[in-house]
Amino acid sequence: MDIRLEGIGHSYDNVEVMREISLEIPAGRIVCIVGPSGCGKSTLLRIIGGLERPTQGRVLQIGVPPEGCLNPLTYVFQDFALLPWRSVHGNVSLVLEDHGIPDAEADEIIADVLARTKLSDFAKALPRQLSGGMKQRVAIARALAVKPAVLLMDEPLSALDSQTRELLMDDLVSLYARQPFTAIYVTHNLNEAVRLGHSIVVLSRRPGQIREVVHLDRPLQERALGDPELEARQKYLWDLMRAEARAADAELVNV
Repeated sequence: MDIRLEGIGHSYDNVEVMREISLEIPAGRIVCIVGPSGCGKSTLLRIIGGLERPTQGRVLQIGVPPEGCLNPLTYVFQDFALLPWRSVHGNVSLVLEDHGIPDAEADEIIADVLARTKLSDFAKALPRQLSGGMKQRVAIARALAVKPAVLLMDEPLSALDSQTRELLMDDLVSLYARQPFTAIYVTHNLNEAVRLGHSIVVLSRRPGQIREVVHLDRPLQERALGDPELEARQKYLWDLMRAEARAADAELVNV
């Protein structure tokens, strides 16, 4: 299932957050969205996910969700959003409980996503027993359990230290290599964008507009930390953003 944005604009009271955003997100691709603070990245993701209605424009879902999809648009948040009294298995099972799935089938789904996210040995553990990286793996496993058409990822690694972030990026690449998925990935981190994005959408400062869409054709599994080509792409992105990021920071400070 593809996602198409047509002329999306949004305002809060008298503040225009974004203007005339049109974009195609094809199935099987990861599209990263970057831009200065306050440019509307997370707001745009909420609009795509149906949590907010845009002031102008529309979001279209083109085609049909994959077979067995229980929730076409599924979020992965930066704060994990796990229930502390439920085990890893219980947190993942939560998203299946209202769909009338027989217990045996649900257990098979949970076992599969835990295996894919390297959590099989931690099915009985509680969130307080897990590291930050493992908690985010649980959140990703929970999202995968509903077989989404599109993952909506709102800075999913921003709460993690740099070492854990690198490990989680490797995990996401492995997940994609094993079974490609569609994702819209909001991040402030340009290293994440060049490691994970097939396309990187650069937004201007508020009101957010698309300045450029940068495409990276290299397979995800061939990208690595310290790669000169990726570092050059990261520098190019920062050169696009630097002046506006500084201006946006000053605007935020002066509000």
